Amino acid sequence: MSTKTKLVSSATEALADLKDRGILYDGCTIHVGGFGLCGIPEHLIIALRDTGVKDLTCVSNNAGVDDWGLGLLLQTRQIKKMVSSYVGENDTFAKQFLSGELEVEFNPQGTLAERIRAGGAGIPAFFTATGAGTQIAEGKETRTLLPTPAQAKVNQGDFREREFVMETGIYADLALVKADTADPFGNLVYRMTARNFNPMMATAAAYTIAEVDNMVGLGEFGADQIHTPGSFVDRVIQVTSEKRIEQRTTRDG
Repeated sequence: MSTKTKLVSSATEALADLKDRGILYDGCTIHVGGFGLCGIPEHLIIALRDTGVKDLTCVSNNAGVDDWGLGLLLQTRQIKKMVSSYVGENDTFAKQFLSGELEVEFNPQGTLAERIRAGGAGIPAFFTATGAGTQIAEGKETRTLLPTPAQAKVNQGDFREREFVMETGIYADLALVKADTADPFGNLVYRMTARNFNPMMATAAAYTIAEVDNMVGLGEFGADQIHTPGSFVDRVIQVTSEKRIEQRTTRDG
């Protein structure tokens, strides 16, 4: 890899030396961006499968579908645990979970996003009202917190005396993210709903690789355009995305 750019030629090359460097190993924790099949680093997922690493803990909103996204790693049984929010589109996931083969840590979607963001911000734990009094809170520290005087004046929503659940931040060994455009330094810009879990995951890992559809020259981004600064990104690959549709809905006429 050139010292002047973070761009490498392929997903395979992007992962090639990570085992030797101790970044990628059996049992490591990996953030995988995306929501459904939108904004997933599809080429990096395939390259990850081909490395043969196993017993992975994958942090991802969902597990793709049976034959795409993280579903490919479920097929090869390389994932030991999923930390997820929504997993309803994957029969392989369901079978492995119900048989006890796959460990699953379910999270409310907002809680999962905040756990990842907190990990990137160096926040070890936080309290949230989401999940209090439900199975989500089982085995976790809970506190009943009082509102500040200013909050008490509002006396609604979160600004009242109520129970909160402590959730921990998540920091991964490796983050695989998808963006629309990058420059050689790794500054990233996401497109529409593909800006889902990717930005916070890019900040919450020891090593981050971005898969992008487009590249621009260094300095072509305006400072206010950048969603993820390149200081968080270690490598970039440019790909042609397949952009599969998870659920196709049509209407007559």
